Amino acid sequence: MRPVYLDFHATTPVDPRVLEAMLPYFSDDFGNPASRQHAFGWKAQEAVDRARSEIASLIGASGHEVVFTSGASESNNLAIKGVAQCCRSKGDHIITVATEHKSVLDSFKRLEREGWRVTWLSVDGDGLVRLDELRSAITDKTVLVSIMAANNEIGVLQPLADIGAITSAAGVLLHTDAAQAAGKIPIDVSAMGIDLLSLTGHKYYGPKGAGALYVRRKKPRIEMICQIDGGGHEQGLRSGTLNVPGIVGLGRAAAICRAEMLSESQRLGSLRDRLLDGLQRSLDGVRVNGSLTNRLPHNLHVSFERVEGEALLMALGDLAVSTGSACSSGSQAPSHVLVAIGAVGENAGASIRFGLGRTTTQNDIDFAIDRVTTVVKSLRRVAAAS
Repeated sequence: MRPVYLDFHATTPVDPRVLEAMLPYFSDDFGNPASRQHAFGWKAQEAVDRARSEIASLIGASGHEVVFTSGASESNNLAIKGVAQCCRSKGDHIITVATEHKSVLDSFKRLEREGWRVTWLSVDGDGLVRLDELRSAITDKTVLVSIMAANNEIGVLQPLADIGAITSAAGVLLHTDAAQAAGKIPIDVSAMGIDLLSLTGHKYYGPKGAGALYVRRKKPRIEMICQIDGGGHEQGLRSGTLNVPGIVGLGRAAAICRAEMLSESQRLGSLRDRLLDGLQRSLDGVRVNGSLTNRLPHNLHVSFERVEGEALLMALGDLAVSTGSACSSGSQAPSHVLVAIGAVGENAGASIRFGLGRTTTQNDIDFAIDRVTTVVKSLRRVAAAS
């Protein structure tokens, strides 16, 4: 029997409808969209253009504002470093948040080593940015703020519209890593004041290795410096032969999410609530990490007191989840996100990130409740006896 999969934040399976759309572009319609002289290239270009429109529609943008990449990590690097390198004459200050994905944090650390002044904003106990701190941190030398839409560990949703209002009023560019949010919650880059947005296909039932960066092209046009040279593809922002099958899948997955997002969010939110209720009814010492109100509908991140992280991981072999320790033990360091929200310490216990998805059923949830309850009770008995 295969393990029950509840790790949809790590990756999602390719939707069969997405795979069907991709398949012809591996062998039959295999043209290079850069080949402008014949029908093979024209057909590939048509498919790429269609995907741009599908992705743009998902986030309230225009097709010509979508730049294709290999995924969110590359998009984050391109947005952050590309803008910083282009805007160095305007200022030397950039802002991000302590709970960001490593691809954002490490990009900022690199820029810091290169002489940029970086403000690392803290979060409150719910994982939310304090808007007053953001407002106070912005100076006349600030050129970029990067704040993720939804946290990849605890699923907390940042108030992007409020953040966008602050950055827009200050004349500062706003980038958001929307890898976990795109296709899961409504996003409108214009209404939210977002200037740059990163997304990736494998988080919303598209293929791995295909992603995109939204770059605002009006009022005014954002200038940035490419990070991959050689050929001038993607409006000069990202050279390299386009991954046509992956791009087709990225677009088709976006279109499906746009059509089904509302109903799917309601279904997954109900299952998530069932999971939390079942765990809290069966176990004491269960703590939710991060805001339950401002949260992705398919995310639940909980800690279990008096349980050690690595032991919990080893015992959950038939349940595919992401586990970790809220306190450092051995080689396992505490999550930087849990550290930031204060969910660490000697008695913090082990944590589990449950990520529900399109194929998750009520039976899967009930299995997870039963399995986790059994394992946690057993580990606590062993710990008490030792």
